[in-house]
Amino acid sequence: MDLRTKTTVADDLRISVLSSGSTGNVCYVESPNERIMIDAGLSGKKIEKLMGDIDRKMADVNALLVTHEHSDHRQAVGILARRYEQLNVYANEGTWDAMSSRIGKVDLAQKHLFAPDTVQTFGDIDVESFSVSHDAAEPQFYAIHYHGKTFVILTDTGYVSEYVEGIISDADAYLLECNHDVEMLRMGEYSWPLKQRILGDKGHLSNEEGADTLMDVLGNRTKKIYLGHRSLHNNMQSLCHLTVASMMENRDFGVGHDFQLIDTNPEEATPLVAL
Repeated sequence: MDLRTKTTVADDLRISVLSSGSTGNVCYVESPNERIMIDAGLSGKKIEKLMGDIDRKMADVNALLVTHEHSDHRQAVGILARRYEQLNVYANEGTWDAMSSRIGKVDLAQKHLFAPDTVQTFGDIDVESFSVSHDAAEPQFYAIHYHGKTFVILTDTGYVSEYVEGIISDADAYLLECNHDVEMLRMGEYSWPLKQRILGDKGHLSNEEGADTLMDVLGNRTKKIYLGHRSLHNNMQSLCHLTVASMMENRDFGVGHDFQLIDTNPEEATPLVAL
């Protein structure tokens, strides 16, 4: 099914990266009729505050999609579900099994399955799930489609397969992982096993790997690229941005002209913008 062929309408898909980094991850997307959150990796209070910063309320969010069970993606899942009865929570079977004992009670009516490599429709938004390579039970990320516009969220993966690249190519916007600078990680204080985990096929994309992936998948439609899931210990915002921009400029990509590179922050929401 081609999810990008619907006729564009005047009302837009709007997105905000509420938080992105090794300490917490939350995204928000809305159409005229739907309000969806992807991951809840901060405290409930912090998420509510960040929603207020973009002039939105959790009470209006219809669905929460969880990518995997690591705490920086599911910390407030149970808290928000218990606090907001209208909130339906979606995850695949492996993720539900892995996180259920960590999030507390969630009403059965609010629990829903979202299998990997499938499409579910939320009102006027289609969401496509795709499996990734990460050291979690059954990690998956999402491409959000609305009337010809697509926003791809892809972090927490050791590599990006050709299959995934085919799914996410030529999106209008990306939140893509640029987790670490390889030399900072190698010279840093982390234990050798942890360094091996991060650098491995089930770890995280480096700045360079993130840039390589972007150059493989972006197309003429791509206008916004959010650099995400940056490590607080093994990366710096300026270094991340410079590395990606330099690599892309060296390959004659129109950084700042054809598309924007946008930094993200675990403590500050990006503006709510239309695609």
